[in-house]
Amino acid sequence: MGSVTGLLAVGAALGAAELAAGLTGSVSPVVAVGDVVVDATPAFLMEWAIALFGTADKLVLVSGIVVVLFVAGAVLGVLALRRPALGYTGLAVFAAAGLAAVLLRRADDPWAAAPVLVGAAAGALALALLLRSAGAVHGPGRKGPRASADAEAAHPQVGPAEGPGRRGFVLTATGVLAGSATAGAVGRWLPDALGGAGARSRLALPAAAEPLPALPAGTDLGIPGITPFSTPNADFYRIDTALTVPRLDSTRWRLRVHGMVDEPFEIDMDELLAMPLVEADITLTCVSNQVGGDLVGNSRWLGFPLADLLRRAGVRSGADQILSTSDDGWTCGTPTEVVMDGRDALLAVGMGGEPLPHTHGYPARMVVPGLYGFVSATKWVTDIELTRFADEKAYWAQRDWAVRAPIKVMSRVDVPAPLGRVPSGDVVLAGVAWAQHRGVDAVEVRVDEGEWWQADLAEVPGIDTWVQWVAEADLDPGQHTVEVRATDATGRTQTSERAEPIPDGASGWHSIRFTAE
Repeated sequence: MGSVTGLLAVGAALGAAELAAGLTGSVSPVVAVGDVVVDATPAFLMEWAIALFGTADKLVLVSGIVVVLFVAGAVLGVLALRRPALGYTGLAVFAAAGLAAVLLRRADDPWAAAPVLVGAAAGALALALLLRSAGAVHGPGRKGPRASADAEAAHPQVGPAEGPGRRGFVLTATGVLAGSATAGAVGRWLPDALGGAGARSRLALPAAAEPLPALPAGTDLGIPGITPFSTPNADFYRIDTALTVPRLDSTRWRLRVHGMVDEPFEIDMDELLAMPLVEADITLTCVSNQVGGDLVGNSRWLGFPLADLLRRAGVRSGADQILSTSDDGWTCGTPTEVVMDGRDALLAVGMGGEPLPHTHGYPARMVVPGLYGFVSATKWVTDIELTRFADEKAYWAQRDWAVRAPIKVMSRVDVPAPLGRVPSGDVVLAGVAWAQHRGVDAVEVRVDEGEWWQADLAEVPGIDTWVQWVAEADLDPGQHTVEVRATDATGRTQTSERAEPIPDGASGWHSIRFTAE
């Protein structure tokens, strides 16, 4: 009964904290603590977690924190049955840890402490109610075995199956559980339900000043199993350090541009949407993408040129880094000269014909073709500071990742599927290749380590997207291996040398085995 009491008290605290976070638009204590854990985690351990859990790393961390809280709560519940002060002290310790976490990461949010305080109060109330009900089951307690025997003689215990005390505890526990679950669910639902004029569903994007033409007819080869040229928003990969997706209000959003500039300024969403927006077809790639991996996607983006934004501020000589910051505090360092060299680097507001999804940076993010996302693709961006690489280190640079990370030329086999089975004879081989802002000049394939031959390339709208490729091979029945390599427009051919993604992107030829029947 003690462990149940502790579990339910912790559950009440978490549910009430989620509700308070939803009402105030702040972050839940679990997420705040998780953010601090991420910041304090050594680089090697973080890289191991990314490699082991992939895109589930955030879920694993949050789940781990919740499990620790419930285990500690179960222990405290057992202790609290004997000494209630220990239970309340444990809740106070949890609250202190939560307050420290939100003050470290959210000191500028006036409501940041509210979820912690509300959660602690709800946990204490639930503990008091449960302890009172538990006392009704066990009866008055006295110290010492003799006193306990005397108490039992004077106050006979009611059987657990039929006693009113037991029923009272069950009813109290059920009420606490239901209240906690409801509070938590409502807290998760509120940010969308209470969305006002700044909600994503109400944001109307203007048309581009000069809309791009439709994609060339030959961009998508239509081969079953090949990755589509345009990635649906729902299927676009998501990699970031945010434990929960920020739900920003576009009417409150501001972007500050400052640092080594002549005229610092701020803009809001109304001003941004009133600017002449442009469209660009750009493929993004995550540095964590392994050879043959799927952390890459292509979309048509809508936004304002970052170079024009910086020209408005007047970048001073020597400012070689654009240090951008997201709403959750993550920082990114982008080479200034890359943004200013004429490529379609955007402060984007639209993706795939609609406002940015929350998971991809609503209401505004950076998109810079040709660089891995960790040095270019800040989501939920709220601050851009012109500075120097020698003076400021961004989040991943502090962990010894590369500071200038151009995307390496890469290709992937999609068809046949790995370990798949296909009819023998003429076998279709197909996939995608990319070398953003240089373009793919050629793709070559070979089967069973034979001679290389060139694949046919699909059409592309420009040099900033991936390209589909296709080839055919006459194969006898049996197991086969197909390898692929690409060459970019500068003449650089994809290397066979294997390298892990960290610190500046994976390398190597992608190969798959399959069976022809």
